[in-house]
Order: sequence, then structure tokens, then C-alpha cells
Amino acid sequence: MSALQHVNDSNYAEVIEKGDKPALLDFGATWCGPCKALEPTITALADEYGDRVAVSKLDIDEAPQTAQRFGIMAVPTVILFKDGKEVHRFSGVQPKEKIAELIQTHLL
Repeated sequence: MSALQHVNDSNYAEVIEKGDKPALLDFGATWCGPCKALEPTITALADEYGDRVAVSKLDIDEAPQTAQRFGIMAVPTVILFKDGKEVHRFSGVQPKEKIAELIQTHLL
């Protein structure tokens, strides 16, 4: 079973803002091809960092309030949070190594 969590409008604050570890949140949609391409990478990162980083997915169609709150204009958009605050954001598909490097810089 994967360590990947699913976030929506009702559990966002609990999972991301009140969590005791950094959080990586993937904003995507079921109809988005690049989102589907990024999904195995996000799942692998959840399995690899799940004990140190809360890795989550959010479907913008199922959680429109949270997507709007962060001004998500394109998917996939991935935001890294530390202490409940956004510290980095990128859009589009990125290689696993690049995302892992980003996570590592905020684990210190």
C-alpha cells in the first residue's frame, strides 16, 4: 500500500497545515494527461519519503476551494510546504530526481 494521501477541501488543513512534517501536494485532475504521467513519480516519492514527508494528491475538480486558494491555473502543479507554509512550487512534469532534490533541501 502506498503512503500517498488524498487531500480535499475538508482535510487540507489537517494534512498540510497542521502536519508535523514537510508536505508535498500534487494538484491534478483525472482528465489531465501530464498529471497521469506524473502520478507514478509522486507515488514513488510517497513510498520513499512517506515517513518524513506527507506526500499527497489533490484533484482540483473534487477540491475547487483549495485549488482556488492557491491560484492553481495549470495542472499538474506541485507545491512543497514546510511548517504549513508554501516554500516551493512548480508546474508540469518533472523528473523524480529533481523533485527528490527539492524535498531534500527542505528536510534539513
